[in-house]
Amino acid sequence: MKGGSRHYTGRRGWPRITRHQSGIRILATVFTPQVTCRVHLLRPTGIVVVKLTGSITALATPFDAAGAIDLPAWRRLISDQISAGSSGLVVAGSTGEAAALEVDEFRWILADAVAIAAGQVPILAGTGHSATAATIARTRIAAECGADAALVVTPPYVRPTPDGLIAHYRAVAEHGGLPVLAYNVPTRTGCDMQPETVAVLAEHPGIVGLKESVPDPSRWARLRRLRGAEFALLSGDDPTFCETALAGADGVISVASNVVPRAYRRLADLACQGRSDAARALDQRLAALYVFLAIEPNPIPVKALLAALGYGHGLRLPLLPLSDAHADRVRAMLGTLTEIESGPDAQATA
Repeated sequence: MKGGSRHYTGRRGWPRITRHQSGIRILATVFTPQVTCRVHLLRPTGIVVVKLTGSITALATPFDAAGAIDLPAWRRLISDQISAGSSGLVVAGSTGEAAALEVDEFRWILADAVAIAAGQVPILAGTGHSATAATIARTRIAAECGADAALVVTPPYVRPTPDGLIAHYRAVAEHGGLPVLAYNVPTRTGCDMQPETVAVLAEHPGIVGLKESVPDPSRWARLRRLRGAEFALLSGDDPTFCETALAGADGVISVASNVVPRAYRRLADLACQGRSDAARALDQRLAALYVFLAIEPNPIPVKALLAALGYGHGLRLPLLPLSDAHADRVRAMLGTLTEIESGPDAQATA
């Protein structure tokens, strides 16, 4: 086997995470009918799953005036994110209005993102559903499209027990065909996965990290013990990311980085390197953006900014565009964004 990427088509099966005797994480083939999947072949001993770090953008999905996906805007958004230094991209997460996307649309935008990224940054696909079988099915589609990992939220609405969560994530990791990044956001799902449950999941070689949106410092203190060479801890809360990273998080999956990708990459670099004074100074400049992004439910505010910047025209029901009462704040925020992105403290680390 040589380095690079190889596609297997036909009765080849979904890749499954296992461990090679040398200790690296590899993908083995499990035979299933008629599938296509991509695996990364780095050396003869196996296939390495890269640890997720830095500033990863939870992409919004641009729609055109008729409500269809705006593919030119989508492609431009991806290219601009990569050019600005984003460390990875999430397709069809909650910020991407995954619940409003048809399956074919999920395929289109994910395959587009994989093609445009062309291996420059990892592409994560949001594949979480309330049912385990549906989550596995969506994760397999993501594997077919060439995604690098699946971002799997705790099952919304159904409120499983801790043992149920463990069984759910193990099943997805073993049958979905992709490395799994677990995602805890109880304000959206009604399910709060505790660090003790995460500790069990971290032992599974196919579960490669956690996106934690609960900003509680005591929770992060318990989670930090799980961080290691093969298990990433990522913040899912922009306003507290700087302090979380200074305390040991590996990075962030960010909403704000949709509109300030260069500055957020710089913030991640500074905070993850422990450069506290510079990181906190830049984070303070971003404080007004954090407030704006919370004036209505996500992704309404960030999509208002993206629309003003030329990326798409709105949202899908039941979400409505940002209230007219906030129009002046949008205009003011655009000026702030320009200053932040062009300022010297937003330049990427050399």
